[in-house]
Amino acid sequence: MSNGTGRIGLSSYAFFWQLSDQVSEPLTIHDTLRKSADLGVDLFQICDYAPLEDMNDDDLAAIRATAEELGITLELGTKGIRPEHLRKFLHIAGILGSDLLRTMFNVPGHSPDTDEAAGVFAEVLPEFEAAGVRIAIETYEQVPTERILDVIRIVNSPYLGICSDPANTVAALEMPREVIDAVEPYVLNMHIKDFAFSRKQGWVGFTYSGAPLGEGLLDYDYMVRKIRPKERKINQIVEHWLPWQDSEAETIRLENQWTQHSLDFLRSK
Repeated sequence: MSNGTGRIGLSSYAFFWQLSDQVSEPLTIHDTLRKSADLGVDLFQICDYAPLEDMNDDDLAAIRATAEELGITLELGTKGIRPEHLRKFLHIAGILGSDLLRTMFNVPGHSPDTDEAAGVFAEVLPEFEAAGVRIAIETYEQVPTERILDVIRIVNSPYLGICSDPANTVAALEMPREVIDAVEPYVLNMHIKDFAFSRKQGWVGFTYSGAPLGEGLLDYDYMVRKIRPKERKINQIVEHWLPWQDSEAETIRLENQWTQHSLDFLRSK
């Protein structure tokens, strides 16, 4: 897709198992970029990928070089909003050429309240603005969506907005449509994954996990009608919540199948 409209991209979460030490030969980020290019994808979000934090500037520059060689734009994702952490990821974003950093409020040992969060963003956002990097806070179950929006309204900057993911909020009994309606004016980035409940064995409780896009509870058409990603140049980033299957081979096969299915689904819209 062209840069003139919201683009379709893949997240490192689309390669969750293949990047993990659960498989015998884990992929590198360079491998996932090549696989993405093979799928005709020109946007990749490196999100919550732990090895990134231990890389030096040369390692990071090598990732950007691979991406540029393949014609792929990079985006970046992390967790936490401590000022020094955000500044570290602003530095990483600069090397990778990312104009967006997705994050979440809470990390172990730090759960900022509304005032602290607003203060942090007021402190660091001038540096992000100077670098042309926007911060997108993801909707998720640990922090009420309304509290995230309170912070965004207090700070009131075009460089601070929402990464929309209505799948996450269900665990806090926030209904996807209500979340979509609430965040719509503030969305800078979208995570696209479908989700469903299935009965556990013996009908004791439910498992809440991923589903192939278009086959679960995500009302994709409603979400896109409200948020209008193409018109507003908001990128849609494919993720999965795929449970581990009976074998490594089957897990990898299904992960790749879900990725292709998601891309086909989004491109058909």
